[in-house]
Amino acid sequence: MLKKRDLQDCLALYELMVHPDVFPFVRYKAYSYEEFLFLTKQTIEMEERGELISRTILDEWGSPIGTINLFDIQDNAGFLGTWLGKPHHGKGYNTIAKEAFFNELFYELSIETIFMRIRKHNIRSNKAAEKLPYVLLANETRQLLLNEINEGEDRYNLFEINKDLYSLHTMRTTVTVKEEQLKEA
Repeated sequence: MLKKRDLQDCLALYELMVHPDVFPFVRYKAYSYEEFLFLTKQTIEMEERGELISRTILDEWGSPIGTINLFDIQDNAGFLGTWLGKPHHGKGYNTIAKEAFFNELFYELSIETIFMRIRKHNIRSNKAAEKLPYVLLANETRQLLLNEINEGEDRYNLFEINKDLYSLHTMRTTVTVKEEQLKEA
């Protein structure tokens, strides 16, 4: 479902990224394939320096369909950024990718907190964040950070995922699945 970013997926990802329903919400915009290739090279180098973590999201056939990233990593925390190509919206890939990415971040890479800044007018992403049981709206609890991300023109909601709450949710889900399996047996 996820793999480290590489250059071989650039053409497929670029074609998905430039769709008008996707492009406005991509953090690092590329206006040509060559620019996307260059940005991907930079992303790979930034990951090697520990500045971000970036993965390509794959569908069930192993085709690239989007990216998921942790940007601006400081003090075991960073900002989540993700996008999927338009043909893959509403098919559950976002949730599956986030779960795999969060497991890697929290349990393999020692990340403690994931922040999501979502433009207030991005209704799709705000609703998706609110559906996740381990996500907290942090507009009031992280007021200084909220003020910092809202210094520009755009206005954002700030969401937080901490390792403890995510782990509790994961543990509860595992227990529920095992209980259901025992009932069926």
